[in-house]
Amino acid sequence: MECDVIVVGAGHAGIEAALASARLGKSTILVTLNKETIGLMSCNPAIGGVGKGQLVREIDALGGQMAKAADACGIQFRVLNASKGPAVHSTRAQIDMLRYNFHMKEIVLATPNLTVFEDEAVELILKDSVVCGVKTRKQKLSAKSVVIAPGTFLEGVIHQGLTSFSGGRYNEPACLGLAEQLKRLGFRLLRFKTGTCPRLDKRTIDFSRLKEQLGDSPLPQFSFFGPAGSLPQVPCYITYTNAETHKVIKDNLDRSPLFSGKITGTGVRYCPSIEDKIVKFADRPRHQIFLEPEGLDTNEVYPNGLSTSLPPDVQENMVHSILGLEEVKILRYGYGIEHTVVEPTQLFPSLESKAIKNLFFAGQINGTTGYEEAASQGLLAGINAALAVEKKEPLILSRSLSYIGVLIDDLTTKGTNEPYRMFTSRVEYRLLVREDNADLRLSKIGYELGLVSQEDYRKVQDKEREIKKTILYLKDTRVRPSLDLDKYLAGVQESAVRSALSWEAILKRPRVSLSGLREAGLLKISIPENILKSVEIEIKYAGFIQRQLSEVAQFVHLEKIRIPQDLDYRSIPALSREIREKLSRFRPVNLGQATRISGVTPAAISVLMIYLRKIYGERKELS
Repeated sequence: MECDVIVVGAGHAGIEAALASARLGKSTILVTLNKETIGLMSCNPAIGGVGKGQLVREIDALGGQMAKAADACGIQFRVLNASKGPAVHSTRAQIDMLRYNFHMKEIVLATPNLTVFEDEAVELILKDSVVCGVKTRKQKLSAKSVVIAPGTFLEGVIHQGLTSFSGGRYNEPACLGLAEQLKRLGFRLLRFKTGTCPRLDKRTIDFSRLKEQLGDSPLPQFSFFGPAGSLPQVPCYITYTNAETHKVIKDNLDRSPLFSGKITGTGVRYCPSIEDKIVKFADRPRHQIFLEPEGLDTNEVYPNGLSTSLPPDVQENMVHSILGLEEVKILRYGYGIEHTVVEPTQLFPSLESKAIKNLFFAGQINGTTGYEEAASQGLLAGINAALAVEKKEPLILSRSLSYIGVLIDDLTTKGTNEPYRMFTSRVEYRLLVREDNADLRLSKIGYELGLVSQEDYRKVQDKEREIKKTILYLKDTRVRPSLDLDKYLAGVQESAVRSALSWEAILKRPRVSLSGLREAGLLKISIPENILKSVEIEIKYAGFIQRQLSEVAQFVHLEKIRIPQDLDYRSIPALSREIREKLSRFRPVNLGQATRISGVTPAAISVLMIYLRKIYGERKELS
């Protein structure tokens, strides 16, 4: 069987990779053990969150699927950090897991150019360090590009207490052949560990004693282009561990694979297991647990914050010690899982392997954790695998332009020695790359690729024009002092206006908002709420935005200075031996990436720039 692109794995990374490739007109085969598990949410029933909501919006702006699926299957939506500055506003949605699985499966199976092939990929087919297909247990598949996105299945080992067994997910086999081949090919491999929570029967939870947490109204939305969510919205509930819970855990640490030495892989720092939290934060009297519904038609509840690999009997005692869960029935026990990771500095920022041409890696195999991080990589890997078929330049997103760019640059330049999770704090220019403007930043790229339709791109252009027109109106329109204006300003604890001011000047006051002015009948503008929000941010934070734009201009200058991939760093005598070795190993694609390699000094960058000037003969990009 022949095709243009093969994608191995039908999780969040594999789905986006396969859809992107097929939508770009490439004949694509998606290899999965079971088509019924396409888009299965292995862990928590949520998409988005701090730093992750931005990724979902960017996936949508580039033409990916995750945002639309989350909107279609969301059963509670909230904007996190809403009381803080706009740079860190992040949307999060509770998801009906079964509906999400069905939605993604239907989309994949109905996509032209895309064939689902049920089998296990056991070996890459190579010729002269170029990938040319995949061997499965049933047959050989030929392709011009391959994307590997196996999630936790690559040499996965599941742990419950001191019992362990091979598996990529509970009751599903691990992928062993590919890992063995990657070792033989000389890839540097790591072992990471993640885990999941026990699942609880909501019919046996005493919700009357717990704090209810409702979603936002009106519903936030992930997709710029698809319809808003329409499913019934449901609450979550909050409870806490206590001294008894902690005692149960401490008394059984000798039965924990994490503390007995049975698990050797590095765990997730920012989402640790409950036993890890009890040990690391011994001074904390309690830890918060969010009881999250897994869907509208299931009784399963996910106790977020209670990830564990303790044995089942300990999980029973631990869970029953928690307020509201004293009589709860556990439907499925939690477990830990170790899996193999390809050290990601062995990849170009396109996610193509440096050692094997046209071979791309995406998702947890690159050392990340989380659905959103996986989907982001899958989308870029799928795009670049399709571009490689046509021998076109890859799409590399700058870290000054997107969260996805930061994610991939961090992985391929710095690597990671623990499961990588996206946060707003990782992003230098987060006031420029916000949730609300992802479409303005990235939809042109998606449109030019062919992933965003002309109709959707026209909406983005209309939005951009409306924002500019409204900002100009607020700058040019002056308002005189009035009793109504004074009343509104007094109500938001702002001083009265003493002379005529522009609406822009009034809006720059911290507690004044466009929606407030409009509701008070003072400002007669009729534009959608999402545009109103973007206008307000652009005006209120104009000084900070301008400062970041200046920083970006300097950053972009270095990013434009390309470094030939066949450059012999040994021929640059002014570089120290250590730096020559590092540059030879990492093979940065541009001078900007070289600056972010640990140990590469500013002096070395200056030497490299002078050397590149000689190569390029004072070409314009070095001026």
